[in-house]
Amino acid sequence: MRLTGDFHTHTNYTHGQGSVEDSVKQAENLRLDAVAICEHSYKSMYAIKKGDLEKIKEDIDAVKDKYKVKVLWGIEANLISRSGDIDISDEEIEKLDLVVLGYHRFSKVGFVEFCKFVLPNLLKKKPSKKQVERNTMAYINAMDKHRVSILAHLGFGGCVVDYERLAIEAKKRGIYIELNGKRINFGKEDLQKMIATGVQFIINSDAHHPLDVGKNHRAFNLIEKYKIPLSQVANIDKMPEFK
Repeated sequence: MRLTGDFHTHTNYTHGQGSVEDSVKQAENLRLDAVAICEHSYKSMYAIKKGDLEKIKEDIDAVKDKYKVKVLWGIEANLISRSGDIDISDEEIEKLDLVVLGYHRFSKVGFVEFCKFVLPNLLKKKPSKKQVERNTMAYINAMDKHRVSILAHLGFGGCVVDYERLAIEAKKRGIYIELNGKRINFGKEDLQKMIATGVQFIINSDAHHPLDVGKNHRAFNLIEKYKIPLSQVANIDKMPEFK
């Protein structure tokens, strides 16, 4: 059971440590086939600055011929509205190799979306059915409106969703559900329901330090404990395809 790539990592362009090359070196040390640099987009608390996206690409281009590992240029976009808006333009997305989509508590959103989308997730420990439906539809709307490759750390920040339904919709669109190295926010029943849909999972570290690239004990424990078929894990013994 070999991890072939880590497709969600951060560097010192946002709130990670180490350079792009530091992360690439670590990926090579671990004999990964690929690593993706996916910094937080513009409305995150720890956002890239305007112009940084091109600088990251320059850093990637500067090291890609020095190492055997394939280096992908990505972004971790923020889900910022009920209608599925994200904080990076589709024109910029077209340039990238992949897009990781995540919900974060403290993204910069408009007043109405803060009151109707973010605040309820912050305040309610046990979300209502209406709230779960709203969160689920926000993700579905985003998948319909934008090019999305991976759904990151589902359930984070109190944004609880209908995991089974979201897995069904992700599978239809060829979008991976992440097993995140820093946080797993869904429980046993929700994971089992997602497995049953046949959706494809992807193991990522969400590394914020070069030495964390490729590390994800949580995901491997889940695979063992809940018998996730390796055929449903996109980066075990094979490489994912990002549409």
